[in-house]
Amino acid sequence: MKRSKTYRAIAEKIQPGKEYDLGEAIKILKNNGTYKIDNTLEVHMNLGVDPKHSDQVVRGNVALPHGSGKKVRILAFAKGELEKAAKDSGADFVGAEEMVQKILEGWTDFDAVVATPDMMPLISKVARVLGPRGLMPSPKAGTVTANVSQIIKELKAGKISYRVDKGSNIHAPVGKLSFTAEQLKENAMVVIDSVAKAKPSTAKGVYVKSITLAGTMTPGVRVDRSIVN
Repeated sequence: MKRSKTYRAIAEKIQPGKEYDLGEAIKILKNNGTYKIDNTLEVHMNLGVDPKHSDQVVRGNVALPHGSGKKVRILAFAKGELEKAAKDSGADFVGAEEMVQKILEGWTDFDAVVATPDMMPLISKVARVLGPRGLMPSPKAGTVTANVSQIIKELKAGKISYRVDKGSNIHAPVGKLSFTAEQLKENAMVVIDSVAKAKPSTAKGVYVKSITLAGTMTPGVRVDRSIVN
């Protein structure tokens, strides 16, 4: 694959195998070229857990101090007064059976899903679609609640959820490269700290095996893991 000039310029600044200070890693990605798009910066963490075991599934949600910089399209499953509350709070799509039918027909043009508790039996019909995409609402993530207004406002303001994947990795957005370096650093630390505190009691050995920062169109920069100790 042919890489862009900016990608190559950043790659030349990265020493193979070196773990950089978080602030330095951010500056390498921000200060070595221009981009045609405003890259989303993500933190990727490889963990010493086995997600095949339910007691080692790492998941959580955090409010990014400076938001994610992304317009979050929210689907809310609700009826009656709570349906109106969801619409008034900024949900992009609101409904019940008709939304399930759209999803079954292949529609997935949304970034987050919230639901009132009474909707969960209905949503179970599309669990196989939502689950693998990390979109299945759950009480632990705060996305199954009678207070749909609050969670919708939080998601719009920059609250994100993360969940370990089958490869024992966490992937989470921490802002746009157009943010200041300090804003990105504060957002990233909130996510990294949250994942560190979510260590399962059954996890043995090294918990955080690697931390990497990467933009949508940039190489990855490894971050010094001592920040979680």
